[in-house]
Amino acid sequence: MQIKPFLTEQFFALYEFTAPHVLASSDCETTSIAELLELSGGSLEEFGEMRLGYTESQGNPEYRRLVTDMYDNVMADDVVILTSPVEGIYLTMQTLLDASDEVIALSPAYDALHHVADHLCGKMQSWDLVPTEAGWEIDFDRLESLVNSNTRLIIVNFPHNPCGYQPSPGEFEQLVEIARRNDCWLFCDEIYRGLEVEWRHEPTLPSAADVYEKAIVLHGLSKTYGLPGLRAGWLIVRDKTIREQLIGWKHYTTICPAAPTEYLSMQALTVRDQLAERSRKIVRDNLRICAEFMKRHSEFLRWRPPTVGSTALVEIDFAQLNGSQTQVFTNATDYCHDLAKKHGVLLLPAACLGCADRFVRIGLGRASFSIALAAWDATLSSNADVPEPLKSS
Repeated sequence: MQIKPFLTEQFFALYEFTAPHVLASSDCETTSIAELLELSGGSLEEFGEMRLGYTESQGNPEYRRLVTDMYDNVMADDVVILTSPVEGIYLTMQTLLDASDEVIALSPAYDALHHVADHLCGKMQSWDLVPTEAGWEIDFDRLESLVNSNTRLIIVNFPHNPCGYQPSPGEFEQLVEIARRNDCWLFCDEIYRGLEVEWRHEPTLPSAADVYEKAIVLHGLSKTYGLPGLRAGWLIVRDKTIREQLIGWKHYTTICPAAPTEYLSMQALTVRDQLAERSRKIVRDNLRICAEFMKRHSEFLRWRPPTVGSTALVEIDFAQLNGSQTQVFTNATDYCHDLAKKHGVLLLPAACLGCADRFVRIGLGRASFSIALAAWDATLSSNADVPEPLKSS
């Protein structure tokens, strides 16, 4: 049986490295190796002297110890270092699921969170986030109606990509209680953790790994810390039996992490607070610029501001948009292809993520955001000249 196409990566492959104005990226502004080492106190000389041998399958013990500093109830033995964050999704699903299992997955979501589970299990059901006037909500009545004795796994991601949503602490406790009461595994993708934007004055959620013994947590350095090129990530798996089975699957995939990545990842973890604050500042600044843009085009763009993370969904009213454009569009997919081909502006059609095809995803973590947003702005007006970067008022 063939797995479903990875639509997000297929779409990015067409335009990501050629479009001059990338508005769809989910990661935050990157840094160079030299900049990272200067910040962390490492050196290019030390990095250059590394031996390129095999590493431990579970990961460097010191690397795993540094990871535990991010959690309250996690030990180094609970950590499995990955060769890529997405590998953690594949390994977890292969370890936990077979054809008799049922899975519930929060939707929309990054393709891999749905498609790998759907490929392996007997039944996968979407638990949809609900758009409201103010933002997004989760429907616990819907979750309760979906879960049953055959439910093996509940899949969530908080902070949420693409909606920029996070449950309240009470709602998160309710989610964990439902999983515990039904003896379900809870896979929580926390790759955007640390990108909480401080305006709701609510405490950061605890990691699922700290509060639920049957949680498996994915995290890494790609998004919050702006280091996607490292391909650095890890899983927290507190159950020893499941962890050993998962490492067994790892022996059939990547065997062990790359030594250069481990070295640079350890350097990054020593300065993770500085990297995360840099990313949060960029997101905060870009949100102010974006709010002005959305207000100006509110007749056909519906803006539900994210409260966490570096991504958000924009809803497009194509009936209204078409009244101001020479070309008529009926869905976001066609619109995004046209925008990329004709104007070099890259938005991601949210249909790739399992959302209705009237939404697009934007990314708020890049330093070039204002320039890219201005390029989109120019396509929405009669003046299609190359614009100046947008600024917040």
